[in-house]
Amino acid sequence: MNRSWRIGVVIPARDECESIYEVVSSLRALKQGNAPMIEHIVVCDNGSRDNSAALAKDAGATVVYEPQAGYGRACLAAVAAMPEVDILVFVDGDRSIYPEQLRRLVLAIQDGAALAIGARTLGNIEPGAMTLTQRFGNRFALALVRLLWGFQFKDLGPFRAIRWEAYRNLQMRDEAFGWTMEMQLKAVQHQLRIVEIPVDTRARLGHSKISGTVRGVIGAAHGILGMVVTLWKRERALRRAATALAAKSVVKPAV
Repeated sequence: MNRSWRIGVVIPARDECESIYEVVSSLRALKQGNAPMIEHIVVCDNGSRDNSAALAKDAGATVVYEPQAGYGRACLAAVAAMPEVDILVFVDGDRSIYPEQLRRLVLAIQDGAALAIGARTLGNIEPGAMTLTQRFGNRFALALVRLLWGFQFKDLGPFRAIRWEAYRNLQMRDEAFGWTMEMQLKAVQHQLRIVEIPVDTRARLGHSKISGTVRGVIGAAHGILGMVVTLWKRERALRRAATALAAKSVVKPAV
């Protein structure tokens, strides 16, 4: 692993007081040689009603605030506060990942990938880590992506790494649950080199704001599928415009 690469970690968090201190501390403990592996950790407190922000600060993270709920909003706010790095890593604050496996994603980027997705479905999933609803929704959304784009993803896992310049070029916009899908589909549209890396997943600490509520499940499904439809419509419109422009540019032979 190349020590000269600057790594920044983004953690969106809402009411994660049971886990956020451990998540930040374990990431800060990662070493490359004798030096810390991660240069910056930015936690976005997304309207927590507990002491998540204070615990994240105590663990050594920079904390920013986005009071309006939304996974994408929290990610956007955290990245906006991140000093420029070479690799951005996105981690949930619920202790579902194994921090040491972050090295796998970073190595994939250093080996030439633009986006490295931690694929839970390729690793070991601890009982209770993914509900049946999550598994079905994941498969359905990815089957739709394969049908429309011809690209076979294995997962929509939130644990991922991306080159800084690639992230900037994608111009991420989604403010809610469509964030992960937006990143993956835009990476396909930009013809970036994408790899999926096996990662293990453990049951989260605390109550899930997505799979733990009917509202969360519906919101996630709407956000993810809505993003697929939005980007597909946009791509079709661009294709039609390009075809029309090409047709107009054809020079008709003189009579």
